[in-house]
Amino acid sequence: MSILKKLFTAVRGGAREAGEAIVDANGIRIFEQEIADAQNALHRAKKSLTEVMAKEMQTKRKISAVDASIAEHEAYAGQALEKGNEALALEIAEKIGDFEAEKAEHEQVLSGFSNHIVTLKQQVKDAEKSIKENQRQLTMVKTTESVQQATMAVNSTLNTNSSSMTSARQSLERIKQRQQDRSDQLGAAKSLEADVNGDDLKAKMAEAGIGDTNPKSADILARIKAKQNS
Repeated sequence: MSILKKLFTAVRGGAREAGEAIVDANGIRIFEQEIADAQNALHRAKKSLTEVMAKEMQTKRKISAVDASIAEHEAYAGQALEKGNEALALEIAEKIGDFEAEKAEHEQVLSGFSNHIVTLKQQVKDAEKSIKENQRQLTMVKTTESVQQATMAVNSTLNTNSSSMTSARQSLERIKQRQQDRSDQLGAAKSLEADVNGDDLKAKMAEAGIGDTNPKSADILARIKAKQNS
């Protein structure tokens, strides 16, 4: 029995760890949804607040109407007394008493509405402040998450491609060496061709002033002058 209990506890522990892992992996999404839920609740609270405020306005109008009726019947009672009809004046006074009782009931209801409105307004204000703060925090954590993921991706790419980069550099060096080898071969072939054709010897003799050389400009000018003088 004890073993079964421990196994059951282990299963529960594994489920809890799996649940926590899911929550951690979707933390930002959960936070966004919680903010959305709070905004929906705030919307409903504002709607309820407007309904209570509307009832408060209605109650105030009822009280104003009762006040008008009280004033009107007080005038009637005064007229009855002026005419010496005290019985009628007393009956009117009783009606005024009913109005005043009705007014007291409306005022009690109005007080309840007013107090409730004050509480609801404060709660709405606190909720709006909390939602704005959560939205600000959400922006910060989303930005941080994006930067961290980008950094991890770059690091992972660099680590993964380190051998590839080394291989690429080696390939580049081989290309450069092959191009240098080809350049050396072309230079050697050109030198060999010059030796075979005697071009190299001719160049050396010309440089030393031996053999056929191109006439100098002064020699050409002297020849032209000699022809003119003959």
